[in-house]
Amino acid sequence: MAKEKKVGTLKPGNPFRDWIVDVLGERVQDKKCRAEVYKIIPSSHTVCRYELQNQGLSIVGKFYAEPIGWKRDYDPVQAMHKEYETLKKVENIIDIPRPLAIRKSFHCVLLTEYIQGRSLYEYMRQDHDLYDRLISVAQVLRKLHDQTKSDYKMEREFARYHKILDQIGLDMSSRRTFDRLLGDWWYSQRLARPHGCRVHHDANPTNYLFDQGKVYALDFESSRENANFVQDLGVVAAELKHYFAVHRGDASRAEPYIGHFLWHYSRSESEFYAITRVLPFFMSLGMLRIARLGISPDVRAKILQEARACLEGGLRMA
Repeated sequence: MAKEKKVGTLKPGNPFRDWIVDVLGERVQDKKCRAEVYKIIPSSHTVCRYELQNQGLSIVGKFYAEPIGWKRDYDPVQAMHKEYETLKKVENIIDIPRPLAIRKSFHCVLLTEYIQGRSLYEYMRQDHDLYDRLISVAQVLRKLHDQTKSDYKMEREFARYHKILDQIGLDMSSRRTFDRLLGDWWYSQRLARPHGCRVHHDANPTNYLFDQGKVYALDFESSRENANFVQDLGVVAAELKHYFAVHRGDASRAEPYIGHFLWHYSRSESEFYAITRVLPFFMSLGMLRIARLGISPDVRAKILQEARACLEGGLRMA
């Protein structure tokens, strides 16, 4: 769950503050106002909210040249431009914090609107209205997938899976097991599709905010095209199952929510069942994404076991 910590105040004359005021233009009534700085944690990069005093305005800055997560081997300039361009495309399809500006000289920063809302993760913690919130997320993902159809490149799904396995660093025996299972999935052709689409690719619960009747999707840094739409569904399902396993002590309690989410994404009963045949592959991928995070060895071992069980169980499905 994201939190904020105040880390400073920017006064007039500070180059970054002055640039923010310039970007916001006429929305800032007092051009000499100060900007309170709040660091948002956790995050894969330095991310801060800048609140302009007495203006009723806040914006968010994401600094690609300041990685603080596991991913550090990338070109920050390229990453900055890629997410900005992606956001400009996506903002006409679904609700997102509107992209405002980018600037290389300020540690490769991307400025976006600030949305003050409650995340899907918060609804998971309380069980309050979770069914309804999952319907909203399903509708957002459906809209994104339907309106960004493209060629499909199935080999990239397997390349992505192998890349995550490389990042986790399994022992040789476990890696051979996963490689064998992936080979079985490849030859089964279950992931084959006539077309692909753009996926959010980071569909974890903290990246969906609910505010004034709308749901906003955040963080499109790793969004990609030519993908299988079930990937986003699998990540949401994996996050739900992991949450209930760790915080409620019973992973099976997630099953009604997962089924509800998939049903409201689907256009028909036949599509629902087609999705469930592919879902275990992407749930397994979602589990491995979680296993990359800073978690205890015991929890990590259970996640890896579940990721393997998803692959094995999916292959046994009719």
